[in-house]
Amino acid sequence: MTVHNLYLFDRNGVCLHYSEWHRKKQAGIPKEEEFKLMYGMLFSIRSFVSKMSPLDMKDGFLAFQTSRYKLHYYETPTGIKVVMNTDLGVGPIRDVLHHIYSALYVELVVKNPLCPLGQAVQSELFRSRLDSYIRSLPFFSARAG
Repeated sequence: MTVHNLYLFDRNGVCLHYSEWHRKKQAGIPKEEEFKLMYGMLFSIRSFVSKMSPLDMKDGFLAFQTSRYKLHYYETPTGIKVVMNTDLGVGPIRDVLHHIYSALYVELVVKNPLCPLGQAVQSELFRSRLDSYIRSLPFFSARAG
């Protein structure tokens, strides 16, 4: 099992942070274009799920999978979206995505007066702690690359 990549988006679709670990195939387009496509897809899926669900969606859209990967999604009340792509063997990771938001992003970026909100995260401390946390996860495999 492994983690492929992670995106952090703000409520307006700005990609605040992107990291990758075991991503085997690149999109073949500029990163900014990839970010727009990912955010657009998330926006469409959320809209579709909310309109088509026969039940009240308390948690909304949490994940979807293809034959190759699984996309995990967590949205905060403030509109921050945390998206992680993993392989198919990874189960629900809502708690992991919540930890990335609350213990890493909020503590190291939002509460840091030197980090301007609404812009790409420039904090090396955030990047290194995020990388360490992802590598410590039980489903992160160092051999998967």
